[in-house]
Amino acid sequence: MKKTLVKSLSLFLCLALLTSSVLFASFASDNGLEPRRITVSVNGDTSVSRGFCWYTDDKTGSEVRIFYDGADVSGSLTFSDVTCSEWQGSYMHKVTVSGLTPGKTYTYKVGYEVWSSDGSFTTDDGDDKVNFINISDVQAGSLDSFLKGRATLDAAYKTMPDADFYSNCGDFTNDSTNEEWDYYHEAFQSLNMTATTAPVAGNHDGFGAEGWFSNMFNLDTSESVQNNNGVNYSFDYGNAHFAVLNTNDLASVSLSQLKWLKNDMNGTSKDWKIVLMHKSPYSLGKDSKWPDALYLQESLGAVLDRCGVDLVISGHDHQYLRTKTLYNNRVSENGTVYVLAGTAGTKRYEVRSFLEGTFIDKNQIAALVVQKNGYGNYWNGTDWNSTKDTNVGGAFSCISIDGGTLTFNAYILADQKDESDGDVITNIDSFTITKETGKNSATFNGDNKTSRTEYYLNIVPSVICLAGYAFGLWLPKFLFMLPKLISVYINDGIF
Repeated sequence: MKKTLVKSLSLFLCLALLTSSVLFASFASDNGLEPRRITVSVNGDTSVSRGFCWYTDDKTGSEVRIFYDGADVSGSLTFSDVTCSEWQGSYMHKVTVSGLTPGKTYTYKVGYEVWSSDGSFTTDDGDDKVNFINISDVQAGSLDSFLKGRATLDAAYKTMPDADFYSNCGDFTNDSTNEEWDYYHEAFQSLNMTATTAPVAGNHDGFGAEGWFSNMFNLDTSESVQNNNGVNYSFDYGNAHFAVLNTNDLASVSLSQLKWLKNDMNGTSKDWKIVLMHKSPYSLGKDSKWPDALYLQESLGAVLDRCGVDLVISGHDHQYLRTKTLYNNRVSENGTVYVLAGTAGTKRYEVRSFLEGTFIDKNQIAALVVQKNGYGNYWNGTDWNSTKDTNVGGAFSCISIDGGTLTFNAYILADQKDESDGDVITNIDSFTITKETGKNSATFNGDNKTSRTEYYLNIVPSVICLAGYAFGLWLPKFLFMLPKLISVYINDGIF
């Protein structure tokens, strides 16, 4: 009797252990197949297509299911560029979906054996209106800092709930590590699943972090001059054409990319021409004293002038600055407005007053908000150090285009809450550009792709061109500025 009982117990324990092992293995497998790092990006024609990117810990299939009004419409759509490849210990999935209907709101799931929760996006309806949000330079290294950047974007969507998409002008993370990208997606995931993004590569996303940017988003790279440290691409939304530059390209923008931009802007008949980029041509921050910023002023500025670009939005220097309308580096009635978007994060740069008169002139500046050590400066035309507590916080911008009117509003989500612990959102800058529509016509309709051979043949001329600006134009300006720089450094500790 005892032997029978012992055998029965032994058999029961073996079965229990076997069952628990199977269940545990099944759970571990399912957990490894769970989609994460999910983004929906502009990719091609924004009225009929989107690019999806996500990650899993284990290798699995890559599928997207699209729903409209609760019905699965995947069978009527085209799924292309389907990939699953290993990247930094995980598996990256990309799928491009086309054949969508303009002006419709869709829901979706990504995955294969295990599926994500529902996300959503709305396609461009093709009219002459577009609303979009811009942030820049979250550049965080801890989850807490990423959550503060997310709070800035939440405030932006609270201010403009009907935004068609949002652009991020780069430096998504500080060191572009697996841990930091996981923090980024943990903080931004729920919003990224319900918003279309137009991402821009920053120097922290490219230099020394090759491959990260292009593997975090599914973008149309068919015309990108190279994809190693960032991506250049373009898209239309409403009656506006957007070109996204990669300012990691040979430390600035290569001659190949300048040629691409010229052809791209001359190849559109859209009423508005907008450029999104990371490094800023005009700034009073710490990075604008180096040759690459001046090179952007001179070489890129000349292309923007010739192509009739209306607005440039950039990041990199962690302060908010808007120029007056500039043409050929001079204030003009017609030309381009440059906006340095400020930082959505917590790393902020104070003004470098020694730059004024050398790399930027006071008369070129229309608005400036600088944040430093718990206070914010709003330059009022004379005093660089006027302060206001509500100017200290995360910066974001809301841009609306309606026919021939572009309205730009910049805001700060204050670090300091009000007495009821509510958000304090301050409109720090506002301007409007008007123009007569229907006047642009496309003058380029050729192939705007850059072959690998052409790109490499242009590397040496690109470096020579940048070096020419550095030694012929930048160095004399820097040496002229140096005594003032040294004085400010001695007195204020600012370099």
